[in-house]
Amino acid sequence: MINRYGKMTWPEVNEAAMQGRVAVIPAGTLEDHGLHLPIDTDVAIADRICQELADKIPDEIIVIPPITFGFSPHHLDGPGTTTLRYDTFIDSTTQIVNSLFYHGFRKVLIVNAHGSNESVLDIACRQAILGSPDSQCAMISWWTLKKVQEAVASFRESEWTGHACELETSLYMAIDPTLVKSEMFEEDINPYMTPHFWADLVSHPPKGYVNPVRIAEYWSTVSRTGTWGDPRTSSAEKGRVIIDAAVNELIELIREYKSRPIREREPRQDPSIRARNETMLGKTPRFTH
Repeated sequence: MINRYGKMTWPEVNEAAMQGRVAVIPAGTLEDHGLHLPIDTDVAIADRICQELADKIPDEIIVIPPITFGFSPHHLDGPGTTTLRYDTFIDSTTQIVNSLFYHGFRKVLIVNAHGSNESVLDIACRQAILGSPDSQCAMISWWTLKKVQEAVASFRESEWTGHACELETSLYMAIDPTLVKSEMFEEDINPYMTPHFWADLVSHPPKGYVNPVRIAEYWSTVSRTGTWGDPRTSSAEKGRVIIDAAVNELIELIREYKSRPIREREPRQDPSIRARNETMLGKTPRFTH
C-alpha cells in the first residue's frame, strides 16, 4: 500500500487510518544557509529522513508533505528567508494535525529540521492534543536523537556545529551533491559566544562552556555568511551516517509511540461544577485550544 499521503486516494487514506498508522510530518523552513547551501536545506533534510523512514517501515506510517514555511523572522536579513508569524505557524500546524485527527489518524509525529521551529511546534502539538484528547501529537528534532548524537561524536571534526555547518552540509551532500557549492565553503562561527551564551547543534561545546542560555538574535549580527560552523569538514559519507542513525532511531520511536496508550481524561471537579463547565465551555474547554 502506498504511504505517501499526497499520492493516496481517499479509500487508501481511510484504510491507513483504520490500520492505526502514525502520520509523520517533516517540518522545516526556507532561509539562508551560508553561501553554499540552498535555502530549502531544512525542508530537504526533514523530508529525506521521513521518506527513508517510510521505505523502511512501509506498513506502519504515512508521510505527509513537508511543512515548508516555518518560523524564521530572525533570518530575514538573509535573502530568500520566508517566514510565518509565530501565531500563524502554530495555528496552521495545529489545523494540519487536526485535519489528520479528523480523518482518523490518532497519532501524529512531527520530525523537525529547523531550530526555531522547536518552541512553536511544541505549542502546536500541545494545542492539538488539548482540542482532541482522544489523539496524540508529538515532535522531535533530528539532531536531538541519541543515535544521531552518538554517530556525530564518532566522526566530528569541527569545533562548533549549528547552521550550514559540518552536519547540515554533509546531509545535503548525501541528499543532492549537485546543489552544494563546495567552492564556497567557508568557516564562520558566532564570535560572541561565551560560557553561558552559546549554541551547538548536537549540544557538545568545547571545554569551559556550561549552561546554554537560549537567545535568538538577528542572524546577521552573529554570522557574516549565514553559516555557523565549518562546512569544509563535510562529506556525503557523514551525511549518510546521520540519515541512517536518524531513521534507525525513529523506527524505535514510532513503534514505542504506537504502543503508547491514549488515556481518558478524568475531570476531578464536583459533578455540579463539571456540568456547568460542559454547558458553558463544552467537554473540551474552548479556552485551552
